[in-house]
Amino acid sequence: MARLPRLDLPGIPQHIVQRGNNRLPCFLDDADRHRYLVLLRDALAATHVSLHAYVLMENHVHLLATPPAAGSIGQMMQRLGRRYVWWFNARHGRTGTLWEGRYKACLVDSERYLLACYRYIELNPVRARLTDDPATYRWSSCAANLGLRPRSGLVPHATWLELAATPEDRHGAYRRLLDEALPDQTLAEIRAYLHQQRAWGRDDFQAMVEARTRRFVGIRPAHRPPG
Repeated sequence: MARLPRLDLPGIPQHIVQRGNNRLPCFLDDADRHRYLVLLRDALAATHVSLHAYVLMENHVHLLATPPAAGSIGQMMQRLGRRYVWWFNARHGRTGTLWEGRYKACLVDSERYLLACYRYIELNPVRARLTDDPATYRWSSCAANLGLRPRSGLVPHATWLELAATPEDRHGAYRRLLDEALPDQTLAEIRAYLHQQRAWGRDDFQAMVEARTRRFVGIRPAHRPPG
C-alpha cells in the first residue's frame, strides 16, 4: 500500500524528528554537529522555511519550523539530509544510509501546543540527563531563545512573541516555562502525535486541518491500522 503524504499546510508549524538508522549515532563529534547546523541554515535560506527551535542529540534531531508553502518542509529536509549524509560519509569513510527512513512530522496548533513543543525540544538534553540547565547545551536553540546567543538565525513564532511585550520580558517568561517540567500527559501526546504524524491541537484546529486536507488528523490506538 502506498504511503499517504504527510499532513502539510502553509503557515502551520511542524514538529519534525529525524533519527539515525537503527538508532545509531548521526553525529560522532562536534564537527559533525557544526556542519549539520551550517547545512541547516543553507537549506532554510533556500526554501524560506522559518526555524523556531531545534536540538541535536546523538542519534536524532528535533526541529520546529513553519513552511511558507506546502512542500517546503520536504524540500528543506531533502536538501539538508542529502548534503549532510554526503559530508558525513566522506568525512568518516563510510557508505550507505544514515537516516532511519523518512523523517516524521506533526502539525502543531499555535497556542499552548506550540509553546509545549518549544519546551519539549529544548528540554530534551535535560530529560536525557546531559545537563541540568537546557541553556548550557550547545547544540540546541535554547540559549538563543533566552537571548543568550545573538544572530542565531531563528525566527520567533508569533505565539512565542506574545509571551511579553519586550525581548527581556519574553526571555524571562520563557525561562520560567523551561523551569517547569512538562506533564507526563503532554509528553505522551507529543510523542503519539509525532509518531503517527497527525495534527496536535484544539478540536477546532483539528477540524480545520481535516477540512483542508480531507484526512483524519487525530491519533489512533496502537492496535488500529494506520489511515
